[in-house]
Amino acid sequence: MTSSTTVHSPLRLYGRSGELAILEGLLARLWQGDGGVLVLAAPPGLGRSALLREAAAAHRSRGPVLYATASPDERGPHALPRTCDALLARLRERGAARPLLVCADDAHAWDPASRTALALAARRLGQGSRVALLIAADDGPAFAGLPALRLGPLDEGAAAALLDRLAGGGEGAPGGADGPGRRPPGLPGVTGGLDPVVRAELLREAAGNPRLLTGLTRRLTPDQLAGRTPLPCPLPGAERVLAAHADRLDGLPAHTRALLLLAAAAQEHEPAGAGADALLLLRAGTRTGLPRDFLDGVLFGSAATEGFLQRAGSRVHFSHPLFARAVLHHAPPARRRATHELLAALLAETGDRAAASAPAHGHPASPGAPVCSGEGPARPAHSGDRPTLPGTPAEPSGDRDALPLAALVQLSCAAPGPDTVLAARLEAAATAPYPHGERSSALCRAATLTTSPSLRSARFAAAAEQAALAGDPDRARALLARTGAAGEQSASPGLAPYVHGLLALRTGPAADAHAALIAAAALLGPYDPRRALDALLGAAEAAWVAGDAPGYLEAMGRIDPAPYDRAFASYRAGMCAVLAGRTAEGRDLLRRCLEPVSRAAPTTETAPAALLRAGVAALVLGEVAAACRTGARALAAVRTAGPDALLPQALEHLAYAELRAGLHAGARAHALEGLHAARRTGQPNSSVHLHAVLALAASVEGPAEACAAHCDAALAGAGPHGLAQPAALATWARARADLAAGRSEEAAARLGPLVRPGPRQGHFAARMLAVPCYVEAAVLAGRGAEETGELHAAVAEFAGWTARTADPQAPAQLARCQALLAPGDEADARYAEALAHHARAGGDFERARTQLLYGQWLRRRRRTREARTPLRDALVAFQRCSARAWAERAAGELRAAGEQGPSVRPATDGALSALTPQQQRIARCVAEGATNREVALRLSLSPRTVDHHLRNVFAALGIRSRTELARLLGPEGP
Repeated sequence: MTSSTTVHSPLRLYGRSGELAILEGLLARLWQGDGGVLVLAAPPGLGRSALLREAAAAHRSRGPVLYATASPDERGPHALPRTCDALLARLRERGAARPLLVCADDAHAWDPASRTALALAARRLGQGSRVALLIAADDGPAFAGLPALRLGPLDEGAAAALLDRLAGGGEGAPGGADGPGRRPPGLPGVTGGLDPVVRAELLREAAGNPRLLTGLTRRLTPDQLAGRTPLPCPLPGAERVLAAHADRLDGLPAHTRALLLLAAAAQEHEPAGAGADALLLLRAGTRTGLPRDFLDGVLFGSAATEGFLQRAGSRVHFSHPLFARAVLHHAPPARRRATHELLAALLAETGDRAAASAPAHGHPASPGAPVCSGEGPARPAHSGDRPTLPGTPAEPSGDRDALPLAALVQLSCAAPGPDTVLAARLEAAATAPYPHGERSSALCRAATLTTSPSLRSARFAAAAEQAALAGDPDRARALLARTGAAGEQSASPGLAPYVHGLLALRTGPAADAHAALIAAAALLGPYDPRRALDALLGAAEAAWVAGDAPGYLEAMGRIDPAPYDRAFASYRAGMCAVLAGRTAEGRDLLRRCLEPVSRAAPTTETAPAALLRAGVAALVLGEVAAACRTGARALAAVRTAGPDALLPQALEHLAYAELRAGLHAGARAHALEGLHAARRTGQPNSSVHLHAVLALAASVEGPAEACAAHCDAALAGAGPHGLAQPAALATWARARADLAAGRSEEAAARLGPLVRPGPRQGHFAARMLAVPCYVEAAVLAGRGAEETGELHAAVAEFAGWTARTADPQAPAQLARCQALLAPGDEADARYAEALAHHARAGGDFERARTQLLYGQWLRRRRRTREARTPLRDALVAFQRCSARAWAERAAGELRAAGEQGPSVRPATDGALSALTPQQQRIARCVAEGATNREVALRLSLSPRTVDHHLRNVFAALGIRSRTELARLLGPEGP
């Protein structure tokens, strides 16, 4: 596109590049003599006027602009005639000499005659006119049938960029709140930038509306924006936008206005985005005297409501969330309170059907804790039914005590001011079986009705806890910010620090979470032992993922097991014993905690945590099949009983157990689901763990690019937050992918720090698991005699671990490691021993790895015919478990042994087809940049043999350099 047809924006519009491109095309056609019509349709505040001004500014250098807006007095347009014929004549006259751009702003607010004239003129302009007509209006029916561009809310990135500019005074325009020459100034005093909690709350409240975001930001003080003082509740600054939305209400029929008020009020007790129940609206409308045929037509038929309401099954939604807020804001207070009281009465009559059918998202008591002794990741869940807070007034007696939570929420909306009794009843009702999100909303309303600062702070903290359990950490932080300084003298001391610690556990540095949760447990212990237990388990988890064994033992050691059942006491003591080096004692204790869970019904409230603990204990014991079973049951329990925040951990536990069992496809599927759940619930630390699990799965199944991407993601998140465990697992995964590709030296270099004792780069949970890969990589890399002692020491330690674990693969892996280090006359027997163990244990992947190494060992000793059988079996097994890179390595070894097995990669064409299989393998390695020595190590050949084959390759292909070979085998070559 040339500069002559480009829209030049004097200011930046955030998030409107697509819309600007459409305007650009319209103006380009106009400048070529072909005008057109376009309606910019959107609710107030989304940038209709800003886009008109952008188009006008871009066109002024090419032709006249006629900008018409509504008169404040007459609601008619300036500068335009009010009849169609006169308007057309004026436009054609003005556009005769030079292309004319007409901008009709807020056209929906014009008087009826002017709207009609504008709409008719737009339809009669036709192609070939030298007039372009841009109409900015709401999304009502006034200009139906004309070409329209409907504006949506700003996306998260654009809204965040606008907010940064509003707070910092950068360049740009807020997508419609201000026009050229009226850039809003930066806010003074916000020298440290926006507080992240305030930022998230403003973005949530504005819902992508730039004018609303501007209004909210400008009404806050610098201290509030910087997080130094709490945000007001509700946030000020929305009045102008809500009034603009409400302008359409005055012209609606009385029946429609009444139904809209009922629909807006009925959404107040529903989860965000759920809309209103059509049956409840039908009952409420009938009770208020609305005609039944009108209600049936709107709620269940095809009758229109001027674009305000939309139906989805039995739910009724507003076309834009701000319309609902505008309806409530516009209604007289007395009528609004009466509507809420009516809905409360109707909900009390029928009970809360939603709660009756909702899953019991209650507290999985005594959640799980990390595994240890090299058995893999598992972290505790934190959720719970909130005990009554100290200082809560006694609940009132009478029939009203039985009101469901939805009815109480409606009564709270009708309350004219603080109401201590209603606040206490809301708090008492906000328990299971209601979902955590609904509990959080109810507790937040209870806090706003509370007059005592300490009790209000405690209720906001309790609401934050429930928001965190619902998987909404941003909302939880915003609620914590409202506790303010009163949190230190809260009626529930330690609750706010506890929630801060839980949020840090999922989103921040592990060391910070450990310290915060230890401190919170000390405050909670005297009056809230359940939360104190959760805090200590969370602190133990934080220490575990950071590789801090003393910190783990400290946190678990503070737990008094006396009040809890025998299974939990055995779990705690067993985990501490294993980590402290008393392995035999610890394993005996852990076996005791498996038995009650295996007999328990999975439908109890304790099922999710009890099953997760059982899965952790099974992994510590090496009983991977039991870990898979309990992991699947734990996942089902979390799906059924919640909380939502625990779903990523449940999926991670199951995926890791499946990896240990060799079920790589299932592990990948569950880890991907867990990654989506972690992102949805705002848990970046869980995402790091799941990326590490996915990297391990990709190191088996491939492709190599996926393994590298997941490794990079895991390491990028693990480093800043001190997550040593996923960092170690990701490094192990990358090393295993190197082994699959024949890069043994790189694999050995990565694995060395993971398996050596002492404070290095690894994690104690991954040491023994990585030993077999390390021994294989070091031997294949031809490490010198000075490392032989280190390898024997690692194998000796692995032998001790094998004697203690029930992992079915460990004996075979130990025999394989011993075969790799054994002299020639002993290695054969060791490989046979390893294969015998594999036959008893099952598992395609590990058995195939042993067969590959055995066949490779046989071929190097010129026992080529014998080598073909294990190599062929390895190839088939790798193919069966979709380990493509490993299958390619096995196929190459098989071809080197003189057998043309099934090809893993596409057959080569042209000159390469004339090479022998061994020459093709060497040619490809050299083309990838490997030196002769590296090729020799990768293919188990001598450097002299590689040099000999390479000379023959050059001669056969008619080339003279490695560069030519790389070019030949590149993307353009055969």
